[in-house]
Amino acid sequence: MTEPAGRAAVTRLRWTSLRLRLVVVFALVALTAAASASGIAYWLNREAVLTRAQDSALNDFRQEMQRRAATLPPRPTQEELRRTAEEISSGGVGYGVVLLAEREGGKPVMGVSDPDRFTLKDVPQSLRTAVDKRHEITDGNPYPYHLFWQRTTRGKTPYLVGGARIVGGGPTGYMFKSLEPERQDLNSLAWSLGIATLLALLGSALLAQAAATTVLKPVHRLGEAARRLGEGQLDTRLRVSGTDELAELSRTFNSAAESLQKKVADMSAREESSRRFVADMSHELRTPLTALTAVTEVLEEEEESLDPMIAPAVALVVSETRRLNTLVENLMEVTRFDAGTARLVLDDVDVADQVTACVDARAWLDAVELDAERGMMARLDPRRLDVILANLIGNALKHGGSPVRVSVRTAEDDLFIEVRDHGPGIPEDVLPHVFDRFYKASASRPRSEGSGLGLSIAMENAHIHGGDITAANSPDGDGAVFVLRLPRDASRPAASGAESEEAGGEDSA
Repeated sequence: MTEPAGRAAVTRLRWTSLRLRLVVVFALVALTAAASASGIAYWLNREAVLTRAQDSALNDFRQEMQRRAATLPPRPTQEELRRTAEEISSGGVGYGVVLLAEREGGKPVMGVSDPDRFTLKDVPQSLRTAVDKRHEITDGNPYPYHLFWQRTTRGKTPYLVGGARIVGGGPTGYMFKSLEPERQDLNSLAWSLGIATLLALLGSALLAQAAATTVLKPVHRLGEAARRLGEGQLDTRLRVSGTDELAELSRTFNSAAESLQKKVADMSAREESSRRFVADMSHELRTPLTALTAVTEVLEEEEESLDPMIAPAVALVVSETRRLNTLVENLMEVTRFDAGTARLVLDDVDVADQVTACVDARAWLDAVELDAERGMMARLDPRRLDVILANLIGNALKHGGSPVRVSVRTAEDDLFIEVRDHGPGIPEDVLPHVFDRFYKASASRPRSEGSGLGLSIAMENAHIHGGDITAANSPDGDGAVFVLRLPRDASRPAASGAESEEAGGEDSA
Protein backbone atom coordinates (compact mmCIF):
# COMPACT_ATOMS: atom_id res chain seq x y z
CA MET A 1 0.00 0.00 0.00
CA THR A 2 1.39 3.38 -0.92
CA GLU A 3 1.61 6.17 1.61
CA PRO A 4 -1.33 8.24 0.16
CA ALA A 5 -3.50 5.12 0.05
CA GLY A 6 -2.52 4.27 3.60
CA ARG A 7 -3.26 7.79 4.75
CA ALA A 8 -6.66 7.66 3.02
CA ALA A 9 -7.41 4.36 4.76
CA VAL A 10 -6.49 5.93 8.10
CA THR A 11 -8.76 8.90 7.31
CA ARG A 12 -11.65 6.61 6.47
CA LEU A 13 -11.03 4.61 9.61
CA ARG A 14 -10.99 7.81 11.66
CA TRP A 15 -14.27 8.93 10.05
CA THR A 16 -15.90 5.62 10.82
CA SER A 17 -14.81 5.64 14.43
CA LEU A 18 -15.03 8.79 16.53
CA ARG A 19 -16.97 10.89 14.00
CA LEU A 20 -19.52 8.14 13.41
CA ARG A 21 -19.85 7.53 17.13
CA LEU A 22 -20.54 11.23 17.72
CA VAL A 23 -23.19 11.25 14.99
CA VAL A 24 -24.77 8.06 16.34
CA VAL A 25 -24.79 9.37 19.91
CA PHE A 26 -26.35 12.67 18.84
CA ALA A 27 -28.90 10.82 16.72
CA LEU A 28 -29.79 8.42 19.54
CA VAL A 29 -30.20 11.26 22.02
CA ALA A 30 -32.35 13.21 19.57
CA LEU A 31 -34.35 10.10 18.67
CA THR A 32 -34.93 9.28 22.33
CA ALA A 33 -35.96 12.83 23.15
CA ALA A 34 -38.17 13.22 20.07
CA ALA A 35 -39.74 9.78 20.46
CA SER A 36 -40.42 10.42 24.15
CA ALA A 37 -41.91 13.84 23.47
CA SER A 38 -43.97 12.51 20.56
CA GLY A 39 -45.16 9.53 22.61
CA ILE A 40 -46.20 11.73 25.51
CA ALA A 41 -47.88 14.21 23.18
CA TYR A 42 -49.71 11.41 21.35
CA TRP A 43 -50.84 9.81 24.62
CA LEU A 44 -52.08 13.11 26.05
CA ASN A 45 -53.89 14.06 22.84
CA ARG A 46 -55.35 10.56 22.50
CA GLU A 47 -56.78 10.70 25.99
CA ALA A 48 -58.07 14.22 25.43
CA VAL A 49 -59.73 13.35 22.09
CA LEU A 50 -61.27 10.12 23.34
CA THR A 51 -62.39 11.67 26.63
CA ARG A 52 -63.98 14.62 24.81
CA ALA A 53 -65.83 12.38 22.35
CA GLN A 54 -66.81 9.98 25.11
CA ASP A 55 -68.05 12.68 27.49
CA SER A 56 -69.98 14.39 24.72
CA ALA A 57 -71.72 11.19 23.66
CA LEU A 58 -72.46 9.98 27.19
CA ASN A 59 -73.79 13.36 28.39
CA ASP A 60 -76.02 13.61 25.35
CA PHE A 61 -77.23 10.04 25.88
CA ARG A 62 -77.98 10.74 29.55
CA GLN A 63 -79.94 13.89 28.71
CA GLU A 64 -81.91 12.15 25.97
CA MET A 65 -82.72 9.24 28.24
CA GLN A 66 -83.97 11.64 30.89
CA ARG A 67 -85.92 13.74 28.35
CA ARG A 68 -87.44 11.02 26.18
CA ALA A 69 -87.13 7.56 27.74
CA ALA A 70 -88.32 8.76 31.14
CA THR A 71 -91.65 9.90 29.59
CA LEU A 72 -92.55 6.43 28.33
CA PRO A 73 -95.39 4.57 30.07
CA PRO A 74 -94.46 1.92 32.67
CA ARG A 75 -95.34 -0.85 30.21
CA PRO A 76 -94.31 0.56 26.78
CA THR A 77 -94.94 -1.30 23.58
CA GLN A 78 -92.20 -2.35 21.17
CA GLU A 79 -93.28 0.38 18.76
CA GLU A 80 -93.03 3.02 21.44
CA LEU A 81 -89.57 1.84 22.38
CA ARG A 82 -88.45 1.75 18.75
CA ARG A 83 -89.73 5.25 18.07
CA THR A 84 -88.14 6.61 21.23
CA ALA A 85 -84.83 4.91 20.35
CA GLU A 86 -84.90 6.50 16.91
CA GLU A 87 -85.62 9.91 18.45
CA ILE A 88 -82.70 9.56 20.86
CA SER A 89 -80.39 8.35 18.09
CA SER A 90 -81.33 11.18 15.76
CA GLY A 91 -80.13 13.83 18.18
CA GLY A 92 -77.08 14.54 16.03
CA VAL A 93 -74.33 12.91 18.09
CA GLY A 94 -74.35 9.86 15.83
CA TYR A 95 -74.85 6.73 17.94
CA GLY A 96 -77.21 3.77 17.84
CA VAL A 97 -79.68 3.11 20.67
CA VAL A 98 -81.30 0.00 22.16
CA LEU A 99 -84.08 0.36 24.76
CA LEU A 100 -85.21 -2.50 27.00
CA ALA A 101 -88.43 -2.62 29.06
CA GLU A 102 -91.05 -5.06 30.32
CA ARG A 103 -94.50 -5.56 28.84
CA GLU A 104 -97.56 -6.96 30.58
CA GLY A 105 -96.74 -10.20 32.32
CA GLY A 106 -93.10 -9.27 32.88
CA LYS A 107 -92.00 -10.28 29.38
CA PRO A 108 -89.11 -8.24 27.95
CA VAL A 109 -89.64 -5.92 25.04
CA MET A 110 -86.88 -4.16 23.02
CA GLY A 111 -86.73 -1.20 20.71
CA VAL A 112 -83.75 -0.65 18.35
CA SER A 113 -82.97 2.51 16.44
CA ASP A 114 -81.06 0.70 13.65
CA PRO A 115 -80.94 -3.14 13.83
CA ASP A 116 -78.27 -3.28 11.12
CA ARG A 117 -75.99 -1.05 13.12
CA PHE A 118 -76.53 -1.95 16.77
CA THR A 119 -78.31 -4.72 18.64
CA LEU A 120 -78.30 -6.03 22.17
CA LYS A 121 -75.72 -8.65 21.16
CA ASP A 122 -73.18 -5.86 20.67
CA VAL A 123 -73.40 -4.91 24.35
CA PRO A 124 -70.76 -6.69 26.47
CA GLN A 125 -72.27 -8.85 29.17
CA SER A 126 -70.10 -7.21 31.83
CA LEU A 127 -71.57 -3.83 30.93
CA ARG A 128 -75.14 -5.17 31.08
CA THR A 129 -74.44 -6.66 34.50
CA ALA A 130 -73.06 -3.34 35.78
CA VAL A 131 -76.01 -1.35 34.41
CA ASP A 132 -78.65 -3.70 35.90
CA LYS A 133 -77.00 -3.80 39.31
CA ARG A 134 -78.85 -1.82 41.95
CA HIS A 135 -76.67 0.15 44.37
CA GLU A 136 -77.52 0.99 47.96
CA ILE A 137 -78.61 4.58 48.44
CA THR A 138 -76.36 6.45 50.84
CA ASP A 139 -75.37 10.03 51.55
CA GLY A 140 -72.61 9.68 48.99
CA ASN A 141 -74.75 7.71 46.49
CA PRO A 142 -78.23 9.16 45.99
CA TYR A 143 -79.04 7.03 42.90
CA PRO A 144 -79.59 3.27 42.78
CA TYR A 145 -78.49 3.05 39.12
CA HIS A 146 -75.57 4.65 37.30
CA LEU A 147 -74.35 5.33 33.80
CA PHE A 148 -71.58 2.89 32.73
CA TRP A 149 -69.48 2.81 29.60
CA GLN A 150 -66.90 0.63 27.95
CA ARG A 151 -64.69 0.83 24.87
CA THR A 152 -64.80 -2.16 22.56
CA THR A 153 -63.83 -3.14 19.06
CA ARG A 154 -65.90 -4.69 16.31
CA GLY A 155 -63.79 -5.80 13.42
CA LYS A 156 -61.09 -3.14 13.29
CA THR A 157 -63.35 -0.27 14.27
CA PRO A 158 -63.32 1.05 17.86
CA TYR A 159 -66.65 1.76 19.53
CA LEU A 160 -67.96 3.34 22.73
CA VAL A 161 -70.74 1.40 24.44
CA GLY A 162 -72.70 3.05 27.25
CA GLY A 163 -75.70 2.05 29.28
CA ALA A 164 -78.08 3.53 31.87
CA ARG A 165 -81.37 2.66 33.52
CA ILE A 166 -84.20 5.05 34.28
CA VAL A 167 -84.78 5.30 38.01
CA GLY A 168 -88.26 4.40 39.14
CA GLY A 169 -88.96 1.51 36.78
CA GLY A 170 -88.25 3.12 33.44
CA PRO A 171 -86.54 1.36 30.49
CA THR A 172 -82.88 0.51 30.25
CA GLY A 173 -81.00 2.15 27.39
CA TYR A 174 -77.72 1.34 25.61
CA MET A 175 -75.86 3.52 23.15
CA PHE A 176 -73.26 2.43 20.57
CA LYS A 177 -71.04 5.10 19.07
CA SER A 178 -68.23 4.62 16.52
CA LEU A 179 -64.86 6.17 17.40
CA GLU A 180 -63.53 5.86 13.85
CA PRO A 181 -63.34 9.66 13.27
CA GLU A 182 -61.33 10.06 16.43
CA ARG A 183 -59.03 7.19 15.40
CA GLN A 184 -58.41 8.83 12.04
CA ASP A 185 -57.61 12.09 13.76
CA LEU A 186 -55.19 10.28 16.08
CA ASN A 187 -53.57 8.49 13.11
CA SER A 188 -53.02 11.85 11.43
CA LEU A 189 -51.53 13.14 14.66
CA ALA A 190 -49.25 10.07 14.87
CA TRP A 191 -48.03 10.63 11.31
CA SER A 192 -47.37 14.27 12.08
CA LEU A 193 -45.44 13.38 15.21
CA GLY A 194 -43.50 10.69 13.30
CA ILE A 195 -42.51 13.18 10.61
CA ALA A 196 -41.51 15.67 13.28
CA THR A 197 -39.38 12.97 14.98
CA LEU A 198 -37.71 12.13 11.67
CA LEU A 199 -36.98 15.80 11.01
CA ALA A 200 -35.56 16.13 14.52
CA LEU A 201 -33.38 13.08 13.86
CA LEU A 202 -32.07 14.50 10.61
CA GLY A 203 -31.48 17.86 12.24
CA SER A 204 -29.57 16.22 15.08
CA ALA A 205 -27.45 14.29 12.58
CA LEU A 206 -26.55 17.52 10.80
CA LEU A 207 -25.79 19.21 14.11
CA ALA A 208 -23.71 16.19 15.15
CA GLN A 209 -21.79 16.33 11.88
CA ALA A 210 -21.09 20.02 12.40
CA ALA A 211 -20.10 19.45 16.04
CA ALA A 212 -17.91 16.48 15.09
CA THR A 213 -16.18 18.53 12.41
CA THR A 214 -15.55 21.32 14.90
CA VAL A 215 -14.22 18.92 17.52
CA LEU A 216 -12.33 16.52 15.28
CA LYS A 217 -10.55 19.08 13.13
CA PRO A 218 -8.16 20.01 15.97
CA VAL A 219 -7.86 16.33 16.85
CA HIS A 220 -6.98 15.54 13.23
CA ARG A 221 -4.37 18.30 13.22
CA LEU A 222 -2.99 16.90 16.46
CA GLY A 223 -2.81 13.42 14.92
CA GLU A 224 -1.00 14.72 11.84
CA ALA A 225 1.43 16.64 14.03
CA ALA A 226 2.07 13.52 16.14
CA ARG A 227 2.68 11.51 12.97
CA ARG A 228 5.18 14.06 11.66
CA LEU A 229 6.84 14.13 15.07
CA GLY A 230 7.12 10.36 14.99
CA GLU A 231 8.71 10.57 11.53
CA GLY A 232 11.47 12.70 12.99
CA GLN A 233 10.21 16.21 12.18
CA LEU A 234 10.94 17.47 15.65
CA ASP A 235 10.23 21.10 14.74
CA THR A 236 6.52 20.29 14.31
CA ARG A 237 4.29 22.64 16.27
CA LEU A 238 0.54 23.29 16.48
CA ARG A 239 -1.11 26.65 16.13
CA VAL A 240 -2.92 27.36 19.40
CA SER A 241 -6.06 29.46 19.58
CA GLY A 242 -8.69 29.66 22.28
CA THR A 243 -8.73 28.58 25.89
CA ASP A 244 -10.69 25.32 25.74
CA GLU A 245 -9.47 21.80 26.49
CA LEU A 246 -8.29 21.21 22.91
CA ALA A 247 -6.24 24.40 23.02
CA GLU A 248 -4.69 23.24 26.29
CA LEU A 249 -3.94 19.87 24.66
CA SER A 250 -2.22 21.66 21.76
CA ARG A 251 -0.11 23.67 24.20
CA THR A 252 0.87 20.47 25.99
CA PHE A 253 1.82 18.89 22.67
CA ASN A 254 3.94 21.87 21.70
CA SER A 255 5.67 21.81 25.08
CA ALA A 256 6.33 18.07 24.80
CA ALA A 257 7.62 18.44 21.22
CA GLU A 258 9.94 21.27 22.25
CA SER A 259 11.27 19.25 25.18
CA LEU A 260 11.72 16.20 22.95
CA GLN A 261 13.54 18.23 20.31
CA LYS A 262 15.89 19.62 22.92
CA LYS A 263 16.59 16.20 24.42
CA VAL A 264 17.17 14.63 21.01
CA ALA A 265 19.51 17.47 20.08
CA ASP A 266 21.41 16.99 23.32
CA MET A 267 21.60 13.23 22.80
CA SER A 268 22.71 13.68 19.20
CA ALA A 269 25.40 16.10 20.28
CA ARG A 270 26.60 13.70 22.97
CA GLU A 271 26.50 10.78 20.55
CA GLU A 272 28.44 12.74 17.95
CA SER A 273 30.95 13.75 20.60
CA SER A 274 31.33 10.14 21.72
CA ARG A 275 31.68 8.93 18.16
CA ARG A 276 34.26 11.58 17.40
CA PHE A 277 36.12 10.67 20.60
CA VAL A 278 36.23 6.99 19.63
CA ALA A 279 37.37 7.84 16.11
CA ASP A 280 40.02 10.25 17.35
CA MET A 281 41.18 7.82 19.98
CA SER A 282 41.41 5.02 17.43
CA HIS A 283 43.39 7.18 15.05
CA GLU A 284 45.67 8.32 17.83
CA LEU A 285 46.28 4.75 18.91
CA ARG A 286 47.30 3.60 15.46
CA THR A 287 50.71 5.32 15.59
CA PRO A 288 51.93 3.78 18.87
CA LEU A 289 50.28 0.50 17.85
CA THR A 290 52.30 0.48 14.63
CA ALA A 291 55.47 0.86 16.62
CA LEU A 292 54.37 -1.79 19.13
CA THR A 293 53.48 -4.17 16.33
CA ALA A 294 56.93 -3.75 14.78
CA VAL A 295 58.58 -4.39 18.12
CA THR A 296 56.44 -7.45 18.84
CA GLU A 297 57.25 -8.86 15.41
CA VAL A 298 60.97 -8.52 16.18
CA LEU A 299 60.48 -10.09 19.60
CA GLU A 300 58.49 -12.92 18.08
CA GLU A 301 61.28 -13.64 15.60
CA GLU A 302 63.80 -13.75 18.47
CA GLU A 303 61.54 -15.82 20.71
CA GLU A 304 63.74 -18.93 20.48
CA SER A 305 66.85 -17.08 21.63
CA LEU A 306 65.16 -15.40 24.59
CA ASP A 307 65.65 -16.37 28.18
CA PRO A 308 63.05 -19.05 29.09
CA MET A 309 61.96 -16.87 32.02
CA ILE A 310 61.17 -13.97 29.64
CA ALA A 311 59.66 -15.95 26.73
CA PRO A 312 56.15 -16.30 28.28
CA ALA A 313 55.98 -12.55 28.93
CA VAL A 314 57.05 -11.83 25.34
CA ALA A 315 54.41 -14.22 24.01
CA LEU A 316 51.76 -12.45 26.12
CA VAL A 317 52.85 -9.03 24.86
CA VAL A 318 52.70 -10.24 21.23
CA SER A 319 49.21 -11.74 21.72
CA GLU A 320 47.77 -8.72 23.54
CA THR A 321 49.28 -6.29 21.03
CA ARG A 322 47.61 -8.13 18.18
CA ARG A 323 44.35 -8.19 20.11
CA LEU A 324 44.60 -4.44 20.79
CA ASN A 325 45.37 -3.79 17.13
CA THR A 326 42.29 -5.80 16.12
CA LEU A 327 40.12 -3.95 18.64
CA VAL A 328 41.27 -0.55 17.37
CA GLU A 329 40.58 -1.50 13.75
CA ASN A 330 37.14 -2.80 14.72
CA LEU A 331 36.36 0.38 16.65
CA MET A 332 37.32 2.48 13.65
CA GLU A 333 35.07 0.39 11.42
CA VAL A 334 32.16 0.66 13.85
CA THR A 335 32.69 4.42 13.98
CA ARG A 336 32.46 4.60 10.19
CA PHE A 337 29.17 2.68 10.24
CA ASP A 338 27.75 4.93 12.97
CA ALA A 339 28.82 8.05 11.11
CA GLY A 340 27.34 6.75 7.85
CA THR A 341 30.64 7.07 5.99
CA ALA A 342 31.08 3.36 5.19
CA ARG A 343 30.75 2.77 1.44
CA LEU A 344 30.71 -0.21 -0.90
CA VAL A 345 33.32 -0.92 -3.58
CA LEU A 346 31.37 -3.25 -5.83
CA ASP A 347 32.73 -5.86 -8.16
CA ASP A 348 31.46 -8.97 -9.93
CA VAL A 349 32.66 -11.96 -7.90
CA ASP A 350 32.30 -15.72 -8.10
CA VAL A 351 30.84 -16.51 -4.68
CA ALA A 352 32.35 -20.00 -4.49
CA ASP A 353 35.81 -18.63 -5.28
CA GLN A 354 35.34 -15.87 -2.70
CA VAL A 355 34.43 -18.35 0.04
CA THR A 356 37.32 -20.61 -0.90
CA ALA A 357 39.76 -17.71 -0.83
CA CYS A 358 38.50 -16.62 2.60
CA VAL A 359 38.92 -20.11 4.04
CA ASP A 360 42.30 -20.69 2.38
CA ALA A 361 43.74 -17.36 3.53
CA ARG A 362 43.09 -18.32 7.15
CA ALA A 363 44.21 -21.96 6.82
CA TRP A 364 40.76 -23.36 7.61
CA LEU A 365 40.55 -25.78 4.68
CA ASP A 366 40.87 -28.85 6.89
CA ALA A 367 38.08 -27.74 9.24
CA VAL A 368 35.57 -26.35 6.72
CA GLU A 369 33.35 -28.23 4.25
CA LEU A 370 32.25 -26.15 1.26
CA ASP A 371 29.05 -26.82 -0.69
CA ALA A 372 29.05 -24.24 -3.47
CA GLU A 373 29.00 -24.48 -7.25
CA ARG A 374 31.35 -22.28 -9.17
CA GLY A 375 29.84 -19.79 -11.55
CA MET A 376 27.34 -18.24 -9.14
CA MET A 377 28.11 -14.59 -9.81
CA ALA A 378 27.09 -11.65 -7.65
CA ARG A 379 27.86 -7.96 -7.66
CA LEU A 380 29.15 -7.31 -4.13
CA ASP A 381 31.98 -5.70 -2.20
CA PRO A 382 34.60 -8.50 -2.04
CA ARG A 383 36.41 -7.06 0.97
CA ARG A 384 33.24 -6.69 3.04
CA LEU A 385 32.02 -10.13 1.98
CA ASP A 386 35.36 -11.54 3.13
CA VAL A 387 34.90 -9.80 6.49
CA ILE A 388 31.42 -11.28 6.90
CA LEU A 389 32.55 -14.81 5.99
CA ALA A 390 35.66 -14.61 8.18
CA ASN A 391 33.60 -13.57 11.20
CA LEU A 392 30.87 -16.18 10.69
CA ILE A 393 33.22 -19.09 9.92
CA GLY A 394 35.74 -18.05 12.58
CA ASN A 395 32.96 -17.75 15.16
CA ALA A 396 31.69 -21.23 14.22
CA LEU A 397 35.15 -22.75 14.54
CA LYS A 398 35.88 -20.97 17.83
CA HIS A 399 32.59 -21.46 19.65
CA GLY A 400 30.99 -24.33 17.72
CA GLY A 401 32.51 -27.58 16.60
CA SER A 402 34.12 -29.04 13.54
CA PRO A 403 33.39 -29.70 10.85
CA VAL A 404 31.90 -26.34 9.84
CA ARG A 405 29.80 -26.59 6.68
CA VAL A 406 29.39 -23.60 4.37
CA SER A 407 26.54 -23.88 1.81
CA VAL A 408 25.83 -21.39 -0.95
CA ARG A 409 22.54 -21.15 -2.85
CA THR A 410 20.51 -18.58 -4.75
CA ALA A 411 16.81 -17.82 -4.77
CA GLU A 412 15.46 -15.31 -7.30
CA ASP A 413 17.48 -12.11 -6.75
CA ASP A 414 19.02 -13.13 -3.41
CA LEU A 415 22.14 -15.00 -2.41
CA PHE A 416 22.12 -17.21 0.68
CA ILE A 417 25.26 -18.41 2.48
CA GLU A 418 24.65 -20.81 5.35
CA VAL A 419 27.33 -21.48 7.98
CA ARG A 420 26.57 -24.52 10.15
CA ASP A 421 28.71 -25.94 12.94
CA HIS A 422 28.42 -29.10 15.06
CA GLY A 423 28.85 -27.59 18.49
CA PRO A 424 26.52 -27.30 21.48
CA GLY A 425 24.47 -24.55 19.84
CA ILE A 426 23.54 -21.13 21.16
CA PRO A 427 21.57 -20.79 24.43
CA GLU A 428 18.06 -19.47 23.86
CA ASP A 429 18.67 -16.45 26.09
CA VAL A 430 21.78 -15.57 24.07
CA LEU A 431 20.25 -15.82 20.58
CA PRO A 432 18.63 -12.33 20.63
CA HIS A 433 21.97 -10.74 21.55
CA VAL A 434 24.55 -12.52 19.35
CA PHE A 435 24.86 -9.47 17.09
CA ASP A 436 25.04 -6.94 19.93
CA ARG A 437 28.32 -5.07 20.36
CA PHE A 438 30.64 -6.32 23.10
CA TYR A 439 28.10 -8.97 24.13
CA LYS A 440 29.65 -11.91 25.97
CA ALA A 441 27.65 -15.12 26.20
CA SER A 442 29.46 -16.05 29.41
CA ALA A 443 29.82 -13.47 32.14
CA SER A 444 32.51 -15.61 33.77
CA ARG A 445 34.79 -15.09 30.75
CA PRO A 446 34.77 -11.31 30.16
CA ARG A 447 38.14 -11.56 28.45
CA SER A 448 38.51 -13.60 25.25
CA GLU A 449 40.54 -13.55 22.09
CA GLY A 450 37.76 -11.74 20.24
CA SER A 451 36.83 -8.10 20.52
CA GLY A 452 33.09 -8.70 20.88
CA LEU A 453 32.51 -6.70 17.69
CA GLY A 454 32.99 -9.34 14.97
CA LEU A 455 29.36 -10.45 14.53
CA SER A 456 28.15 -6.86 14.93
CA ILE A 457 30.50 -5.72 12.13
CA ALA A 458 29.37 -8.68 10.01
CA MET A 459 25.74 -7.60 10.42
CA GLU A 460 26.58 -3.97 9.54
CA ASN A 461 28.37 -5.14 6.40
CA ALA A 462 25.33 -7.23 5.48
CA HIS A 463 23.04 -4.25 6.03
CA ILE A 464 25.13 -1.94 3.86
CA HIS A 465 24.70 -4.47 1.04
CA GLY A 466 20.95 -4.49 1.62
CA GLY A 467 20.94 -7.89 3.31
CA ASP A 468 20.92 -9.39 6.79
CA ILE A 469 22.11 -12.30 8.93
CA THR A 470 19.96 -14.63 11.01
CA ALA A 471 21.13 -16.88 13.82
CA ALA A 472 19.40 -20.02 15.03
CA ASN A 473 20.03 -23.49 16.38
CA SER A 474 19.89 -26.50 14.11
CA PRO A 475 16.46 -28.21 14.19
CA ASP A 476 18.16 -31.54 14.99
CA GLY A 477 19.93 -29.95 17.97
CA ASP A 478 23.39 -30.35 16.46
CA GLY A 479 25.09 -26.97 16.37
CA ALA A 480 24.19 -23.42 15.38
CA VAL A 481 23.22 -22.09 11.96
CA PHE A 482 23.99 -18.59 10.65
CA VAL A 483 22.35 -17.60 7.34
CA LEU A 484 23.67 -14.62 5.40
CA ARG A 485 21.27 -13.12 2.86
CA LEU A 486 22.62 -10.67 0.30
CA PRO A 487 21.17 -9.29 -2.92
CA ARG A 488 22.89 -10.71 -6.01
CA ASP A 489 23.25 -7.13 -7.23
CA ALA A 490 24.06 -4.79 -4.36
CA SER A 491 24.23 -1.77 -6.66
CA ARG A 492 20.46 -1.34 -6.53
CA PRO A 493 20.05 -1.00 -2.76
CA ALA A 494 23.29 0.99 -2.60
CA ALA A 495 22.29 3.37 -5.38
CA SER A 496 20.47 5.64 -2.97
CA GLY A 497 23.65 6.29 -0.99
CA ALA A 498 26.56 8.50 -1.83
CA GLU A 499 29.17 7.55 -4.43
CA SER A 500 30.74 4.20 -3.53
CA GLU A 501 34.26 4.42 -2.17
CA GLU A 502 36.38 2.22 0.01
CA ALA A 503 36.43 3.04 3.67
CA GLY A 504 39.87 2.94 5.26
CA GLY A 505 40.97 0.32 7.74
CA GLU A 506 40.67 -3.45 7.85
CA ASP A 507 38.00 -5.64 9.43
CA SER A 508 38.89 -8.32 11.83
CA ALA A 509 38.23 -11.94 11.26
